[in-house]
Amino acid sequence: MDYYGSMKRFPLAASAALLALAQVACAQPVQNRPNPRIEEGPSAIPTPLDAGLFYQLLLGELNAQGVEPATGYSLILDAARKTNDPALYQRAVDLAFQARSGDAALQAARAWKQAHPASREANRYVLQILVALNRVADSAEPLKADIALAEPKERNAALGGVPRIYARVSDKKLAANVVEQALADYLANPATGAAAWTSVGRLRLAAGDSAGAVEATRRAQAVNPRAEGPALLALELMDPKLPQAELLVRRYMEGKPLPELRMGYARALLDAQRYAEAAQQLQVVTAEKPDYPEAWLVQGTLQLQDNQDAAAEASLKRYIELAQSQRAGEERGRGLAQAYLSLSRIAEKRKDFTLAGAWLDKIENQQDLVAAQHRRASLLARQGKLDEARKLLRSLPDRAPADARTKLLAEVQLLREHKQFKSAYDLLAQATAKPPFDADLVYDQAMLAEKLNNLPDMERLLRQVIASKPDYHHAYNALGYSFAERSLRLPEAKELIKKALTFAPEDPYISDSLAWVEFRMGNKAEALRILDTAYKARPDADIAAHLGEVLWSLGQRERAQAIWKEGLLLNSENETLQETLKRLRVKP
Repeated sequence: MDYYGSMKRFPLAASAALLALAQVACAQPVQNRPNPRIEEGPSAIPTPLDAGLFYQLLLGELNAQGVEPATGYSLILDAARKTNDPALYQRAVDLAFQARSGDAALQAARAWKQAHPASREANRYVLQILVALNRVADSAEPLKADIALAEPKERNAALGGVPRIYARVSDKKLAANVVEQALADYLANPATGAAAWTSVGRLRLAAGDSAGAVEATRRAQAVNPRAEGPALLALELMDPKLPQAELLVRRYMEGKPLPELRMGYARALLDAQRYAEAAQQLQVVTAEKPDYPEAWLVQGTLQLQDNQDAAAEASLKRYIELAQSQRAGEERGRGLAQAYLSLSRIAEKRKDFTLAGAWLDKIENQQDLVAAQHRRASLLARQGKLDEARKLLRSLPDRAPADARTKLLAEVQLLREHKQFKSAYDLLAQATAKPPFDADLVYDQAMLAEKLNNLPDMERLLRQVIASKPDYHHAYNALGYSFAERSLRLPEAKELIKKALTFAPEDPYISDSLAWVEFRMGNKAEALRILDTAYKARPDADIAAHLGEVLWSLGQRERAQAIWKEGLLLNSENETLQETLKRLRVKP
């Protein structure tokens, strides 16, 4: 019976009266005490809550709430041992926690577990307290018991929860080793091996052992190729330095994967800037599960980025249709806002400013109002009202510290889009003059200096970015490409771009820069090889411009013109491509 449950309903204000009552009850001869039975329905259930126990519990609570919490803890734990009541054991643990005595909490939890060896809750308390005390090596046996005490149908879920138990331990490597030893029987069991190895993999990853995490994931997938857990971990491990992780993801994708996991793979490919492969995965998702809204949204956004406006419009409208028919929520509201913004951009590109504004009017999510106002400002600027557009952006309220920076970037982008490079540069110069140092803003300022053909200023700013953030690969690439474009300091340009590639080896734009250096240095065959690979990975107007020029210089003029035509279809207004065609006097 839950003695403490009945006790805690009494307010402490009545403690004196209860104490007197308990003393009277204790003073009564046993034969004169009321029969210690309570009626509950048709049968009577006995309870040993006599006056003596009542008095002990009361004293325990009073001491726990007063100046002697240790005494209160001892009284409650003693009562738990006398009655064998789980609620009293748990109360003793709670009192020890309140007194911030981990050792006392562990003592009470172990007493509870000893009294109730089949209680998973008691064992779980022991396990969690040991981990909290950073006694990781001692946690192996309680961990084994926790998994063993779980219901068979819940065992894989219990195994999956193991990494959370050890999430805050200081020695992650020790935790990984202890868990692997504790789960040895489950690692070898076909029914539990996938879940057990996945947990071992997650703990290895937390310990910084990425290669070990990949190996654990491989073992998990070998036990059950269709299990989602190993595939999820493999997605998290995806990195150019760990190609084995993606092989495991692809192996899972060969079957009938969950659409959510295929979406996860598509997002990982997008993060790696492998857009063509991401598009292929999205096409599979939308074909196999056409009622999955997020796939249409991401696909539409990617198509818009690739200037496939008609396809993007269809995908985004499909997303809106699905999203509006399903349960609303903050995340869905953000997705709709993104779709409306993208459709507004498509309409703006078609110079249908009325429709573009109508799409913006549909946005209700407050967090996306800045983006919506940016699009409105762009519409005004496209109609020759640049000053009015800038005022619109500046009129937005600053509801959070980051809002001022967002507004600044929106205004800079607006000026850049309308070739007001000097105004944009001055605006950023004012912002970057104030601490703290913002590498992204300084990088943007450097790119505007390049637009103004102010090479010394551009180099100075990019060197500042590199000094502040040595892994900022965009800065290396931009500086190297600017030298290559002007045929200046070509060996240094090549080293800068190769440095950028060490941070982003799969980036086709950096590969394009390296090819352009090779071309400027006279290595045309190598430039063609690199550009062919980059263009296949990322069909883009800038890369098409460079690939076409290399082909043109090698006498492959028909193929060059075909590539340029493709580039114009991708982006007919691309400055690099337009300048290349004009300089070479080509009309593809």
